[in-house]
Amino acid sequence: MRPTDTARDTHVGTLDGSAGAIEVPTVGVEEEFTLLDPCSGAVVPAAIEIIRECGYPTRVVAESMRFMVETRTPVCTTLAEVHEGLSTLRRRVTEVASRHGAIVVATGVAPFGLPDPPLVTDEPRYNELARRFPAAMRTNGTCGCHVHVGVPTRQVAVEALLRLRPWLPPLIALAANSPIWEGEVTGWASRRFVLASSWPTLMPAPPVHSVEEYDQMVDQAVVAGQALDRRSVYFLARLSPRYPTIEVRAADMSLTAEEAVAYAGLVRALVSMAVDDAAAGRPVVPVRQELLRRSCRSAARAGLCGMMTDPRTGTLVPSWELIDGMVARVRQRLRAHGDEALVLSTIDRLRAVGGGADRQRRLFRGAGSPAAFTAALAAATNGELGPGSAS
Repeated sequence: MRPTDTARDTHVGTLDGSAGAIEVPTVGVEEEFTLLDPCSGAVVPAAIEIIRECGYPTRVVAESMRFMVETRTPVCTTLAEVHEGLSTLRRRVTEVASRHGAIVVATGVAPFGLPDPPLVTDEPRYNELARRFPAAMRTNGTCGCHVHVGVPTRQVAVEALLRLRPWLPPLIALAANSPIWEGEVTGWASRRFVLASSWPTLMPAPPVHSVEEYDQMVDQAVVAGQALDRRSVYFLARLSPRYPTIEVRAADMSLTAEEAVAYAGLVRALVSMAVDDAAAGRPVVPVRQELLRRSCRSAARAGLCGMMTDPRTGTLVPSWELIDGMVARVRQRLRAHGDEALVLSTIDRLRAVGGGADRQRRLFRGAGSPAAFTAALAAATNGELGPGSAS
């Protein structure tokens, strides 16, 4: 998102829902794509040329690796705007990439592995990250979906982060979309989470209660050598270092735009509810940091169809139990935002067809070759979720 865009009011008006008249926050989505060779499935380091030819300098931008492309929606007020932005950018990047011998796929990791040494984008910041964090950068070509939600003040945002903590694991499970790594079906729904955890700060933000504490925590991570700068403190949900938003970074890249849109609507509802709870002084449900980290990891392994650790109790429960509880908690907020039908219908379809990880496994087992699997991923990237069947 552009700084000039986010300078707009972070709340754009009110809607009357069953929860009463509420402010509806803005939302923006960043997606990261992998460029693959259509025959071998190997990564293709053509990002700079593709980005330049796309002609959207604030919407299609470089990432840390030369085989990655990031897209950014405008600041949006409705999920229809989010869908239009995501779909348009997916189509544009795909069209241009095809002229450079590359296929664009929406997945959390490059399914057939990464080259060594890494293909780092030749920019000063990325080169310095590679120098300071060589182990993390070797597997840094992972792709996520980052959702920005407008917040009224940084202090309210810090208090909202406390209330978002229990929902990070079910968000990870819902969006897990990287089960194939180095040409094998792994035991993880989100292999991306495992690889990205090489970064010292990729974790839920430790609980703090004030802007001063939050800023001190971030600055200490930089001073301690756990991050290059504030931008590289990679909490799963954080105060954006650039925009007046909460940025939720927990999710893999979604296989379809529909899933990304529904995920963005769900995140917006969670943030909106957390902001209002913070403003009203409602109590925080305490969650121990170590248990929360364990729950996030279990969610990355389980995805939608497994058992994961409840971050509040430490017990193993079906992933859908926590996801359904999360959706129930924000359902009135979704209704007030005008997002209920879209988000709930998408989640119902995921229950039927499986999450991104489940569908990728089926595509991989049925493909028979890297070329066929790569083509199937590319088709899904610009296709629709559909009604389908989990069989």
